[in-house]
Amino acid sequence: MWAVAFACVVSFMGIGLVDPILPVLAEELEATPAQVSLLFTSYLVVTAVAMLGVGWVSSRIGAKWTLILGLVLIVVFAGLAGTVDGVDGIVGFRAGWGLGNALFISTSLAVIVGSATGGFAGAIILYETALGLGIAVGPLLGGVLGGISWRGPFFGVSALMAIALVATLVFLPPTPKPEKKVSLVAPLAALRHRGLLTMGIMALLYNWGFFTLLGYAPYPMGLHDPLQLGWVFFAWGILVAVFAVWGAPWAQRRFGTAATLYVNLLGLGILLAVIGLGVSSPTVVIVAVILSGIFVGLNNTLTTQAVMLVSPVERPIASSAYGFVRFIGGGLAPFAAGKIAEATEQSVAFYVGAAAFLVAIPVLASGHRLITAAERPEPAETAETAETAAPSLQPAG
Repeated sequence: MWAVAFACVVSFMGIGLVDPILPVLAEELEATPAQVSLLFTSYLVVTAVAMLGVGWVSSRIGAKWTLILGLVLIVVFAGLAGTVDGVDGIVGFRAGWGLGNALFISTSLAVIVGSATGGFAGAIILYETALGLGIAVGPLLGGVLGGISWRGPFFGVSALMAIALVATLVFLPPTPKPEKKVSLVAPLAALRHRGLLTMGIMALLYNWGFFTLLGYAPYPMGLHDPLQLGWVFFAWGILVAVFAVWGAPWAQRRFGTAATLYVNLLGLGILLAVIGLGVSSPTVVIVAVILSGIFVGLNNTLTTQAVMLVSPVERPIASSAYGFVRFIGGGLAPFAAGKIAEATEQSVAFYVGAAAFLVAIPVLASGHRLITAAERPEPAETAETAETAAPSLQPAG
C-alpha cells in the first residue's frame, strides 16, 4: 500500500511539474500559450479516453501488472519528452504519458482502498494525501529542475517513476485476477446511473475551472523564473494537502459532503473571477491562486469519496467512468483558455472558468438526495437510494 502511495505522489507530481516551465517553454520554443497548453490537453484527453479500457486490462492481467504497465509507460514517455526540441514532440510524448497515467491512477485508487486497514474513509484520505503531496512538491521540483533546463522536469519524473516502479515490483504482493472480466463498455454503462453521471458532470465542470487555473494562471503572474513559479504553486499545493487531509474530514462531519462542496465551488468561482478582474496585477493573481488551494483540497477528498459512495458498480469501474468524464474537462480547458484569451483578452478565459465552477453547483444539487442518502449509516428507504448507498457500507479491507 505504501509503495503504491509513493508512486501516487510521483504520479501526481506530473500534473503540476510543468507549471513553472510553461512561460519558459513558450519563450524558448517560440510557441503561444495555447500551443504550450496542449501539454495538458494531450496528457489529460488521452488519460480520459484510456480510462475506459483500464478495467478491461486490469481484469485480465490483475491490478499489480496493470500498475506496473502504467509505470513503465510513464517512465518511458516522460523521459522521451525531455529529448525533443519542439512543442509538437513534447505534446506527443505527453499523450503516451497520459496512457500510462490512466492505467496507474485508476488502478492505484482501487489497490489502496482494497489494501488499507483503516477503512474506506482512511484509504481515501491516504490517496488524497498522496495527491496533495504530489501536487505540492511537483511545481517546486519542476521549478528547481526547470531552472537548470526546461528538459529537467521531464527527466526528473522519469527517474522518480523508475524508483516507484521498482518499489511496486518488490513490495506489492501479487494481486489475484478478478473472477469476472470487465468489458470495454462497462464504464460507459455505469454512467447510466444517475448518481455517478451527476458527479461526473460536476467534476467535468470543476476540472474545466481547475485546469484553467493550473494551466493558464502562470502567464499573468509575470514570473519568468521557474523557481519563483515553483514556490507559488508549492504554497498552493501545501494548502491543497492540508485541507485534503485534515480540513475535508472536519467539514464533512460538521456540514456534510454536499453542503461543503456547494461552498467550495462558489469559493473557487469567486477566486477565478477575482483573477479575471485583477489579471493585470501579478500580486492579485498569485494570492488568489494560492488561496484556491484551500477549496481544491477540500473538493478533491470529498468528491472522490462521494463518487465511490453513490456508485452501485465495482470501485475500479466507477473510478474509470468518473475519470473519463472529469479528465475530458481538464484536458480541453487549458487549450480553450488560451484560444479564448487570444480571441478576446486574458480576463475572459478566467471568467469562463469561474462560470464553470458556478454551473457545477446546480448540477451537484440535482444529485443532492443521492449523496446524503449514501452518507447515512443506515440503509436508505427507497429502492434507488438503497442501491446507491450499498457500496458505502462495504468494508474497504
